[in-house]
Amino acid sequence: MTKLAEWLSGLTLLGVLWAAVTFDLLGLDPPEAVLQVSRPLPVFLLVALGCFSLGTVGYRVATFNDCQPAAAELQEQIREAKTDLQSKGLRF
Repeated sequence: MTKLAEWLSGLTLLGVLWAAVTFDLLGLDPPEAVLQVSRPLPVFLLVALGCFSLGTVGYRVATFNDCQPAAAELQEQIREAKTDLQSKGLRF
């Protein structure tokens, strides 16, 4: 099972449970306290997902490793390209 399928099945299960509790589809007559918690749950989860995503991206950017050999190779390729273009009459 792919990660997408796992996430979609989990979200579907959570959505069905949320709808059953919030709209009282099973006739359980949940207390008002349960309804007060379950109604804003999708918004809370969306905000939590956004915070998690921002934190993950920030952490990955902060811990991104520099690759000095690749940077040096790229600089050399840029110099070669400039030299080649200058030999063909392009001015920088």
